[in-house]
Amino acid sequence: MKKAILYEKKKQNYVRCTCCRHKCVISPGKFGICGVRKNINGDLYLAVYGKAVAVHTDPIEKKPLFHFMPGAEAFSLGTIGCNFRCSFCQNWDISQAVENVKKMYKNPDKKEIIIGEICEEGQDLPPRKIVEYCRENKIPIISYTYNEPTIFAEYAGDTAKLAMKHGIKNVFVSNGYESEECLEYMKDWCDAINIDIKAFTDKFYIDICKAKLKNVLKTVKEAYEKGFWIECTTLVIPNLNDSDDELKSIAEFIANISVDIPWHISAFHPDYKMTDVSSTPIETLERAWKIGKSSGLKFVYTGNIPGLKHENTYCPKCDELLIDRMGMSCSKNNLKIDDEGIAECSQCGEVIPGIWK
Repeated sequence: MKKAILYEKKKQNYVRCTCCRHKCVISPGKFGICGVRKNINGDLYLAVYGKAVAVHTDPIEKKPLFHFMPGAEAFSLGTIGCNFRCSFCQNWDISQAVENVKKMYKNPDKKEIIIGEICEEGQDLPPRKIVEYCRENKIPIISYTYNEPTIFAEYAGDTAKLAMKHGIKNVFVSNGYESEECLEYMKDWCDAINIDIKAFTDKFYIDICKAKLKNVLKTVKEAYEKGFWIECTTLVIPNLNDSDDELKSIAEFIANISVDIPWHISAFHPDYKMTDVSSTPIETLERAWKIGKSSGLKFVYTGNIPGLKHENTYCPKCDELLIDRMGMSCSKNNLKIDDEGIAECSQCGEVIPGIWK
């Protein structure tokens, strides 16, 4: 446990957490919505600091980040907790662990004790140990993922600042609820963010995620304006967010910020509280890809169904195959990358945006 940075003191020992756009006002002895940020005597503490419950080395393509050092490995970690309540979450066992405890215990004091114990679960993994492991194993990227990294921003920040000194890049895989204060805090140490745009209706966000669409859209815009490399992902769920109108609205929103932002459209698979919903057909991904391209986006990718043509990167000018992928692996990279990291199409010289080295 470590004192947080992103909060404001209020009267009567209350605090306002400024980490995410919920902006929780937390009374003494209580946790915020995320279940990991606790008010102790009028100061906010991060209960999961240095406590990783999910750790793995993944290809950067799994995040998914396709225009960020393709083929590189990323040391990936997550903690307990989340500021969303998505009923289709694939990592619900860690992200919703605190929420499930709240439903089990009626006694508020007992509830807080159990939540505190859950936050202590996981291996002891302080920033120094993470960076040492990456250096020893020549891993060039650290990815804060699995649960929502915004809620453990100070843990990620201390790790990333140390990693930067050794040339290691840092990326977030996020639901897009970072506050403006959090983005300002992150801008000096986070290189890229993949942001979910889960749908384009308030009803979906309120009913299924317990959040607000407008706040996610603010984060995407502000993150782009602050200079983060941005890629967006939409998990396409049959009959919930897969209409032509909704997919077009998402694509046009992204294109209005920049047509260079890659959009990943991924297939849904039944999980958590949505086991009664069918998987996304290939035809739906193909339809979404066409909508994205017709909306002006240069780079639209299909995901979660390996072997489709649209998991590859093609030149938006001459259609040359630039990066050949199969699932989460990068088998061929035909980009011409100069000493400054500028990438061009090997056929026509078109500049391809991204962070390549």
